[in-house]
Amino acid sequence: MRKDHKFTANDIKYLQLLAQSFPNISEASTEIINLQAILNLPKGTEHFVADIHGEYEAFLHILKNASGNIQRKVNELFGNLMRESDKRELCTLIYYPDQKLELIKASEENLDDWYHITIHNLVAVCRLVSSKYTHSKVRKALPSDFSYIIQELLHERTDDANKADYVNVIIDTIISTGRADDFIIAISNVIQRLSIDQLHILGDIFDRGPGAHIILDTLSRYHSWDIQWGNHDVLWMGAVAGNRACQCNVIRLSLRYANMTTLEEGYGINLMPLATFAMDTYGNDPCEEFIPKISSADSARVDEKSKRLAALMHKAITVLQFKEEAAIIKRHAKWKMADRLMLNFIDYEKGTITLNGKEYPLKSNSFPTIDPEHPNRLTPEEKQLMDKINHSFQVSEKLHKHIRLLLQHGCMYAVYNNNLLFHASIPLDEDGKLKEVEIVPGTKCSGKDLMYNIGMLIRSAFQSDSTPEERNYAIDYFLYLWCGPDSPLFDKSKMATFERYFIEDKETHVEEKGNYFKLRDNEQIVDNIMDAFDVVGENRHIINGHVPVHVCNGENPIKANGKLMVIDGGFSQPYTRRPALRATRSSIIAAASYSCSMSPSHPQSTPYRSVPISSRRRRL
Repeated sequence: MRKDHKFTANDIKYLQLLAQSFPNISEASTEIINLQAILNLPKGTEHFVADIHGEYEAFLHILKNASGNIQRKVNELFGNLMRESDKRELCTLIYYPDQKLELIKASEENLDDWYHITIHNLVAVCRLVSSKYTHSKVRKALPSDFSYIIQELLHERTDDANKADYVNVIIDTIISTGRADDFIIAISNVIQRLSIDQLHILGDIFDRGPGAHIILDTLSRYHSWDIQWGNHDVLWMGAVAGNRACQCNVIRLSLRYANMTTLEEGYGINLMPLATFAMDTYGNDPCEEFIPKISSADSARVDEKSKRLAALMHKAITVLQFKEEAAIIKRHAKWKMADRLMLNFIDYEKGTITLNGKEYPLKSNSFPTIDPEHPNRLTPEEKQLMDKINHSFQVSEKLHKHIRLLLQHGCMYAVYNNNLLFHASIPLDEDGKLKEVEIVPGTKCSGKDLMYNIGMLIRSAFQSDSTPEERNYAIDYFLYLWCGPDSPLFDKSKMATFERYFIEDKETHVEEKGNYFKLRDNEQIVDNIMDAFDVVGENRHIINGHVPVHVCNGENPIKANGKLMVIDGGFSQPYTRRPALRATRSSIIAAASYSCSMSPSHPQSTPYRSVPISSRRRRL
């Protein structure tokens, strides 16, 4: 630092905070030496995943294999020294040590010999994946009961004649004392742990899959991760915050795919009142448009009676959703979403709806809970039902815990190692310039400020120090983030939910994508976005997800001359039924995740990450 440097108030504040951890020159210098040295280590692998959509089995699998990174390390290490079949066996053992050990012990004739060879191989793999980290970091990743032994095996080698016997005796003793299985499981987990240094989730843990709660339980124990919230994540946040339209949407999407596991088993959301109401109200309605979409693999678990009940509940919650959405849209005229008050445009006598001056027949005109004079008004029974649904969301302790986890580890965007990460889009005008969006009355912003302030607004819905006005607006705003035209998590002209259910004419189903999706292959526009977010460096990138990549139709996930990467939302099984996206499960998983290894290993900026919610201050 120059001698003539003038300290600002912020400089003094940071120096005072640093002085608490480093009270003297000696300790500060030691830490500087340590950090400078770490910056010159090879960077650990960053793992990018997007659009998990509750598919916990696929997610857990890619965590175990690091999207093929472990297999690459095994190939790098053993090359032509090991048969392909043996390398595959070793990889499987690392991914699933408990299960694989059971199979090996049932078929292997000379188990001690197999243990000896396998432990040597596992130690070699562990040595390779740990080589880019400091001894301190590796030590912290080791299980307590095998920490000393693994450290010794990693740092001593059999090719050193002076230490060969030492290493062999350690391994022989592990086997002779009956700890070989436990050791193999432990070191396999260490390899998994060190194969991914930082996990980035680019949105949408939640949606139609059966195990979002399992994914979040796993993440609660994971060593290092962050998330850039997706539209489905924000929808569930809104449901927990008390936004009733979001609650309806969450339930509707689950019913649409007849997958209530996350809601009922994961979080204990009571849907019996909805089922009772649906049977009483729509019992004579065929509800053909609301029959759940079930994959062939899941058809066996859902019988016809269950399908019928799901369809009744599906229609009931959908009508409730339109009413609850209308109430919020009417409260916020500046959102300019009056065109989504769909129940107002229906001629209930004729069974038609008029949109943009054109009349369309409805597939169904059965609306027993709608008063044509006041179509958006809830009946007393509907109001009572919504009170019960809201109560169920409010008392789910586990759901609240998981939402707090998303808030602690998440944000709207992050800048990490010259990569700009976000879920869906950055609002742009037709010329590709950053678009100003009014997020609260009288406050417009764009680009980085827009994403930051939306993040702060989301947090204010859960902060005890928010004013009632701030909190109520923030709770309502979750709906805009879900389906508002200028929402960076949606960025389409409309969400055609009503049209897809009730109108046959597919011209009404079109949801025109925003300018970001139209222009993101333009290198200059991508550069401008990264400049706006202060992303620097020769190898800078934007990485986002949200929109499936139609590779089979010739679409390239690498855009803008290599500066933008789209992580395909290939986890969700419904996507795999589309002809353009159909593929083997392995190829889907490969498309849905991305791993890289670059240097250096430090974030430029990770907004809000791992900071207590109560400490966030609003800036609007």
